[in-house]
Amino acid sequence: MKAMSKRAPMGWNSYDYYDTSVTEADVRANADYMANHLKEYGWEYIVVDIQWYAKKTGSMRDKYQYIPFGGIEMDEFGRLWPDPEKFPSAVRKDGAKSGFGPLADYVHSLGLKFGIHMMRGIPREAAHRHLKIMGSMALASEIADPHSICAWNPDMYGIRKDANGAQDYYDSVIQLYADWGVDFIKCDDICTTNMNLLHPYAAAHEVEMIAKAIEKCGRPVMFSLSPGPAVVSRASHYGRYANMWRITDDFWDSWDHLLHMFYQCEKWQNYVQEGSYPDCDMLPVGMIGKGFGKERRTNFTWEEQKTMMTLWCMFGSPLMIGAELTKLDSETTTLLTNREVLKLLSNDYVGRQAELERDYAVWSSLNKKTSEKYIALFNLAEEERQIGISIGQIQQFNGELIQKTGMAYELWSGESCRIENGYIGAKIPEHGVKIFQIK
Repeated sequence: MKAMSKRAPMGWNSYDYYDTSVTEADVRANADYMANHLKEYGWEYIVVDIQWYAKKTGSMRDKYQYIPFGGIEMDEFGRLWPDPEKFPSAVRKDGAKSGFGPLADYVHSLGLKFGIHMMRGIPREAAHRHLKIMGSMALASEIADPHSICAWNPDMYGIRKDANGAQDYYDSVIQLYADWGVDFIKCDDICTTNMNLLHPYAAAHEVEMIAKAIEKCGRPVMFSLSPGPAVVSRASHYGRYANMWRITDDFWDSWDHLLHMFYQCEKWQNYVQEGSYPDCDMLPVGMIGKGFGKERRTNFTWEEQKTMMTLWCMFGSPLMIGAELTKLDSETTTLLTNREVLKLLSNDYVGRQAELERDYAVWSSLNKKTSEKYIALFNLAEEERQIGISIGQIQQFNGELIQKTGMAYELWSGESCRIENGYIGAKIPEHGVKIFQIK
């Protein structure tokens, strides 16, 4: 069944640090860290990203990210399983397959939730071997669409819309995941405009089939669509079938990427609602990049990191940490554990972009129940500058009591700022932000 949440999901995803190389030991170490240091702040999902089924030995995967027919772990029904070399607990001592069950149990024992990545469709190898579909008389080759192959990962064929056995296949896959104890599914190559320029969002039928399978599986599962940019005109479809969907392509630690997100959030701000969250993608903070060949500290400055966290929280985006958690420094930990900023993810808060110009942006957030008000002033310029706004000009606050004078509390620094004549302003560093609670 589609999972619901009191706020946008918060967790860790293996991709930004490990790419395709994450192992069970890595996942356990990051889960331990989250349980001990981050769980109390709302962080709860541990998500194993792409290629967990890809065989490590003899596949040249130390040289290439994705390899056509490069060797995968798969059962007799064309369902992918974890590579036991990377995930030893996927095979019991008696030789029977246990999949992600033991790892999910371990994550659950820490009070956390477990998630995995999946590619839409069916393994091409399953189709070429004409494997049977569990619960159906159909064969993998009969439901596979050979014209639908991901442009960057050649492991899968898409699934034909009305093929006999197509829904049975997705039902069998999602039930397997539910039996393992999966709480979160990130489905890839499924919602981007770039899949097919003539027919954007061409895999909408596969979204529906996976959602239907989740409804049947008997376990609440968070359903995430990736990558983006998603199609704004199909927002109602995303919201009906999924919990979150990417509004951007892969987001990395580049100021240009972060600047672009202000324009994406402006387009999507009216579609954030309980259980359905437009997704700004990963938080590339701390140490990242090891699986891509070069471990490095994020390229974002401290001010840019605060800008990113503030925008994601004001907007109401899911938060997925990309860093290796065991290598977090105190500064990054401070960024990820600011309760006052993180609470804006609650469904009780509504964030809106009040102004967006070349050199600055202003966001507001209003608590629907308590009428708490927040204003974020973003400096998008290449130098420090004064940014401010008349509180009465913020349309979201119309009808609310607006103070002509009073105090405002800045959430990152803890400093206070005086409101004079209904105006709030501050000097803000290059690419920085100040976010105020209006007292």
